[in-house]
Amino acid sequence: MNKITRRQALGATAGALTALGLAGATAHAAVTGSRTAAPAGPAGPSGITDEVYQGRRIRIVPASGGGDDHGGHHGGHQSPGQPTVLIDGRELHVMRNADGSWISVVNHYETFSGPLPLARAAVRELQGAALVPMGGM
Repeated sequence: MNKITRRQALGATAGALTALGLAGATAHAAVTGSRTAAPAGPAGPSGITDEVYQGRRIRIVPASGGGDDHGGHHGGHQSPGQPTVLIDGRELHVMRNADGSWISVVNHYETFSGPLPLARAAVRELQGAALVPMGGM
């Protein structure tokens, strides 16, 4: 009796699916890595970070030290003192948590160490879609 048992068939199927999953994840990581731009250099003298990531322009303007205390915010949706994060010229609403981590309206369940990693994750999550302004505009 050289019949394969149900348990052996399920084990072989699980092993094959695991191998396919790992191969797919590796291929996805390789493709994503080849589309990314070189890391942004240090911010310029004005503190502005400007880079192209996966074909999208990310620009981070730090909050100004001026009297208006609104940073470089265009729509006024940000808290005072927060940097303005722009993706293709459209503002991404960001917020700093009490523990120092950052979240955005695109990735509000995931925290990031700073505005640049947050903006890069938003670009990946948007998958080419346009960023819609806050406030229904």
